[in-house]
Amino acid sequence: MISLLARLLIRDAQDTSKPQVRQAYGMLCGGVGIFLNAFLFLIKFIAGAVSGSIAITADAFNNLSDAGSSVITLVGFKMAGQKPDSHHPFGHGRIEYIAGLLVSVIILLMGAELFKSSVDKILHPLPVKVGSAALAVLLISICVKLYMYFYNRMIAGKIDSTAMMAAARDSISDCVSTAVVFATTLLAVAADVQIDGWCGILVAVFVFWTGIEAMRDTVSPLLGQPPEPEFVDKIEAIIMEYKEQGVLGLHDLVVHNYGPGRVMLSVHVEVPSTGDILALHDMIDLIEHRLARELNCSAVIHMDPVCVDDALTREIREKVAAIIAGMEGKVAFHDFRIVHGPTHTNLIFDVVVPFDYPMSDGEVVDWLTERIGELDGNYFAVIEVDKAYVQAYA
Repeated sequence: MISLLARLLIRDAQDTSKPQVRQAYGMLCGGVGIFLNAFLFLIKFIAGAVSGSIAITADAFNNLSDAGSSVITLVGFKMAGQKPDSHHPFGHGRIEYIAGLLVSVIILLMGAELFKSSVDKILHPLPVKVGSAALAVLLISICVKLYMYFYNRMIAGKIDSTAMMAAARDSISDCVSTAVVFATTLLAVAADVQIDGWCGILVAVFVFWTGIEAMRDTVSPLLGQPPEPEFVDKIEAIIMEYKEQGVLGLHDLVVHNYGPGRVMLSVHVEVPSTGDILALHDMIDLIEHRLARELNCSAVIHMDPVCVDDALTREIREKVAAIIAGMEGKVAFHDFRIVHGPTHTNLIFDVVVPFDYPMSDGEVVDWLTERIGELDGNYFAVIEVDKAYVQAYA
């Protein structure tokens, strides 16, 4: 149904790189979710009232909260699609993450409420009288929620949306909870075994865990998480295509995500210090335009001149590279240069270490300074420690 509605209602539905297409998908899924959850609430509330099952009634109100979650998703995508303005010059894309966070909070609240209702059911058990109509309602609910899980997950992958993935997790938690209600209801009718409340506690724990997982996925991009390795690889591939034009390497790549379709990046690109500055600058402009066009991001490149013609610099750089290669983990360096003085020679460079590196920044500097001091030539290290803001880059 979603695929059919997308073809009918969304222009250029296959081009999910367009912000307006992503927005349309999110609003479509939100609207369908409101309708389906409202329908499930109505039929399950009636079934719960007739049967006297607290589990069915609680499941009905869970669907009512899911309708609210779908409203949040719809409004979130609508607001995230607003154009940048003077108060939010980088756009409103992160509202999508906030919408996903609110959905996660609702999942957690429903898990807590279900736990409370289940404990009350254990302390004050009541007989459950369920007919075939109530069982049929539960089966319909399971099928609908399973369908909602699959279409939310499919759209989340298509448009790369954490908010839609949170909605998918909400749907699968509802599917599991309703399946447990169905099983316990059958057991109560067939064998007169009343475990309605105990199974409700198990479902509440599952729902709560689902909410925590969904919250983690939405909080990470809000706080600022590293870019996907595939995205970094594409950036590196585009830049390094210009090796023949003068690109020697890149470093200090930083990606700022202001929401889907609002990505800004900065990177230092190394070029020969003896090159034609006008030609190199023209090449850098060309790379920035390619990154913007092919990766839908705003790129700023700092041109870093590197001395490549000095034999002594190359020799010492290779010795320093060998020292750093002997360090534990993925450690790199850049901006290497030599400054000669009357009593010693300074080796100046930046070293890049991961955030979880076992040595502190001071220990890294001390270790490298000691090793460099052992080289022939009276060298002194002047080292700046950088952090790796992406998973890996050259």
